This record gives sequence, structure tokens and C-alpha cells, in this order.
Amino acid sequence: MTLQSDRADAADAADAADAADAADAAGGAGRVDAAGIADRVDAAEPTGVAGVVDAADRSCPADAAEVADRVRGVLQSADSDAGWAVGGPEGLHAGSADDGTLHDVGGLIPVLAVWPVIGSLVAEEALRLHTPLTAYGEGAAADTPVGTTAHHLLSHSTGPAAHTALTRLAEHLTGSPLAELAATRIWHPLGMTGTRFADGTLHAPLADLVRFLSHLLSPADHPLTRAWITESLRIRTGELTPARGLLWHPAPHGTWSYGETPTVWVSPRLHRWAAFLPARPPGPLRQAFREAAFASTPLP
Repeated sequence: MTLQSDRADAADAADAADAADAADAAGGAGRVDAAGIADRVDAAEPTGVAGVVDAADRSCPADAAEVADRVRGVLQSADSDAGWAVGGPEGLHAGSADDGTLHDVGGLIPVLAVWPVIGSLVAEEALRLHTPLTAYGEGAAADTPVGTTAHHLLSHSTGPAAHTALTRLAEHLTGSPLAELAATRIWHPLGMTGTRFADGTLHAPLADLVRFLSHLLSPADHPLTRAWITESLRIRTGELTPARGLLWHPAPHGTWSYGETPTVWVSPRLHRWAAFLPARPPGPLRQAFREAAFASTPLP
């Protein structure tokens, strides 16, 4: 697992500007500056996932058939067995056939389990993003450099070591294992009853990914707060490269992505999300899928 997701695209200046615009559109109360001055996320205004956006920038389920046709056209010969879904805050717009199969989504553990659990702890004020981990006890800061904060781990660090440190922190603060924390705090409240750890990885049906991603764009403030989602889907690394939010990576079309195989995207600007579960190594197919899912003209 890595935090690499559309990194090459994000490095392009035009794409970075696109992502920054999406982050601006995701404004709302509780904004923290790029240097990360504030230690907690204040409550956001209850105006939707990312504050108020122009009606002209909203995507609509009316174009779902067009999106579905584009995606099927991309996958038909390249990976016809891939699982996929595209939707919005109200749920699924289009997707592959879903028979309840549990997919290996181990590559999404950080975004499906670690990131939301950390967000729930921030909302409870049990964790402050810019407080050194040493303030929470020796067990919370084990194997991390002096001065490391949760914000560092979410925005600047890469690789399994950062995910392990965040998991250790959450488990230290609560006294419960990550699997239990994610299930009780996030998955069960969202109705993700099929998502579970087994055989050393995470498994989930496509329907559960639909529930999770729809929540990220919905006006609901539970189990993940609007403030946490808004603050995560904006640039938190200042001028450092590659640009990142909190775990998420900016990508073209105002999207934020995580993962390589599989991958999920969220676009507050378009009010659209997508999930891609390839049946074979995706290579450039991941970018082709993203273009098919998001590179459309929003309805006026």
C-alpha cells in the first residue's frame, strides 16, 4: 500500500490548479490554513459536503447513462470483468453487476478504515492533528521521529509505516483494535455490513463502497463530519510536492483520489464519486476510467 494515486497527474501544473479550485469550492467553516495553524476542525456550516457551489458546477444523475456508456466502452475490451461504480450524494448512478461478491480492497484500508477512524477521534477532540504524538504517551509515538504529528502522517508521510503509526495511535487512544473501531464507528452506522477484515486483508462488496463514497458527498454529518471531509479534500501540504490533502491526493477534474489497485475518487465540484476494482493490473486503464467517469460537461 502507498499513498501514490494519480501522482503524475497531480504534478502537472494545470491539474494542480484544477485540484486547488476544487479545494476552494470545498470551503466552509472550520478552514485550516495551509501551514496547519489550527489544532482542531470546527463545525462546518450545514450546506452540504463542501459548502455552496454554483449550480452550473453540479453534476446530475440525468447524465448517468452517458457516463455508464463511456465507462463500459473503456472497460469492454481492456477489463470487462472489472467492478466499478459511479454515483453521487444520493447513491449509485451506474455500475457493474453486483452479486454481493466480497472484493479484496486491502489497498483501500487507509481510506476505508484508518482515515475515517482518525476523523472520528478528531471530532471527539480526543486527537488534535498538530499535537506531537508524544503528548499522548510513549505507545502513541513509538517508531516515529520526534515531533511527529497526526497531520504529518496524513499529509506528508508515505507508505505502510505512516498507516501503521496512525493505526497504533488510534488503538492507543481507544484501547480497541482498528477492525473494531472501523466497524463500530464507521461501517455499521453506514450500513456497510459486508465489510470485514479476513485473511490478513480487507474485503468489501461493491455496495458497501457505494454507501461509503455516497456519504462523503452527502449532507449527513454522521459518522464522518462534514468538517473532517472538507478539510481532508483540500491541499494541506502548502508548496511541498506532491500535493496532498489529508490522505487523499488531488487529481484532474476537481477529483481527489486514493489507491492504485483498486482506486476511489471523490469530486465535491461535480458532486460525483467513482470506484474502480480492476480484475487485472490496471496500468493506464485507471486514468482512462477516471476520464470516462469525470471528464463530462456538467449540466446547466
